[in-house]
Amino acid sequence: MPITVSIVEDDRKTRESMVALLRYASGVRLLGTHPSGEAALVNVPAEQPEVVLMDINLPGMSGIDCIAKLKTQMPGLRVLMLTTYEDSHLIFNSLRAGATGYILKNKSSAELLAAIQQVHEGGAPMSMRIARKVVAFFNQLPGPAPESERLSEREAQVLAALAKGLIYKEIAIQLKISENTVRTYIKRIYEKLHVNSRTEAVAKFRVNLPGED
Repeated sequence: MPITVSIVEDDRKTRESMVALLRYASGVRLLGTHPSGEAALVNVPAEQPEVVLMDINLPGMSGIDCIAKLKTQMPGLRVLMLTTYEDSHLIFNSLRAGATGYILKNKSSAELLAAIQQVHEGGAPMSMRIARKVVAFFNQLPGPAPESERLSEREAQVLAALAKGLIYKEIAIQLKISENTVRTYIKRIYEKLHVNSRTEAVAKFRVNLPGED
């Protein structure tokens, strides 16, 4: 079965280029294209794609805000962020909002298709720069966090190795585990980033409720 994909991209030329690629690519079926986050919120839940290609810098509602809202309706949705340059701060915030990965817009067609396949299969690539931000984030969590929000010892080891610039194969050799196991740990780290974001969102919501102390 082909992987179903929706595109959220405001730049017309970029959007048309991706449409031309996906319409003729084997193993992928394009469901729809949307020029804004607002349009995506209306249409993507109806399309029910398996993967969404989402521009980070959308006009109006940002791609990051759009992800967070879509994930409340479609928790299992996999989102691949599209960015023109590797801004680690924006990418990290996208991951916390629920993105599964990211790819630079100047990558080749083959690399984009490979990234779609990877996130569809549950992959969650993480670069050294992003790993360092994730390490800093978990290190600054206040007090004893619930188990669902804390890194296990092995997850922390994998993350530390990523932050040093090791690739999956090198991490697997160093920790005496398989590359698939490394990918599983990284996926769990992403999930814990998402959990923590949801916890913070709920806390902020409760603070703003009228009549609560």
